[in-house]
Amino acid sequence: MNKYLGHPSQLGGIEEVILAQGKGKGMNLLQIKNTKAIDLTLVCDRCMDMSRLSYKGVNLGWFAPAGYVAPGLYDDAKGRGFLQNFTAGFLTTCGLTAVGGSCMDDGESTPMHGLISNTPCEHYHYYETEDEIIVEATVREASLFACHTEMKRTYKISKTEDKITLSDVITNIGNKTAPSMVLYHFNLGYPLLSETAQLSIPEHSSFPTADAFNAMYPNRKVMEKPQAGFSEECYVYDVKEENGKAKIGIYNPDSSVGFTMSFSKDSLPFLTEWKMMGEYEYVLGLEPGNAWPCGRDKMRERGELKFLEPGESITTEIVLEFTDKPISF
Repeated sequence: MNKYLGHPSQLGGIEEVILAQGKGKGMNLLQIKNTKAIDLTLVCDRCMDMSRLSYKGVNLGWFAPAGYVAPGLYDDAKGRGFLQNFTAGFLTTCGLTAVGGSCMDDGESTPMHGLISNTPCEHYHYYETEDEIIVEATVREASLFACHTEMKRTYKISKTEDKITLSDVITNIGNKTAPSMVLYHFNLGYPLLSETAQLSIPEHSSFPTADAFNAMYPNRKVMEKPQAGFSEECYVYDVKEENGKAKIGIYNPDSSVGFTMSFSKDSLPFLTEWKMMGEYEYVLGLEPGNAWPCGRDKMRERGELKFLEPGESITTEIVLEFTDKPISF
């Protein structure tokens, strides 16, 4: 026990709040401070994704124009439901049976980036140990005559270092083979992101997702100032591994903040970079996944679509480590 404290929350911990107004009215959030330099917000009503994240008081993520939107407002009748509900935030999870643009695949109309990010947790709980704040949640994507998939999500937020570990166990709980697609849509924004940001992606190879990006490909890791009329770009990387893990990073010397992200290519073989340098739409997406966002039909055509048999699971883990020093690999 620390005799200097009246209550442990004086230094950090976890608090649950409910939004009172706007399109996000009624949404449950978990606000977390790790007693060091991380401030984090998790959204219980959006599959426990991360909305806000700051390090040493500096914002790292990006909020889309829609802001907080409750999942009950999701309506994909015109094919724009995902974009209209897209908070972005530091992390939006895409999947669990579709990633990328909406398409027709195997007789099924798939919604853009799937449904999981607009699905509330069925239940969640949180607790603290001496060294960690732990959040556990269960999210289920299932409906009659469709695939039944469950995600058990765990965050471990260290109290002794500025580090977050996110792990998911995704299971086919139905009675038929199901497509398995998951993409972790990390969205980086100002002031971490600016024209002075230094992006580090050690790669074996990479390619633009469309011929229109060929001319910009040599500058894929160069961040520019916000530009009017900028058209989004997208690139896919085969990231080099170090000690069995792929590791990438970003650092901005102007704001003196950055972080590294590490993950296993056994479960997340692709890394997608979404580069959007538009005015007011200024964001960099770094997106590890078992798919890249070309649409489920294209992944099937390429022979890269993953499947889960009934009862089968995949486990993913992403480790984020935050720093105020330049990153080098």
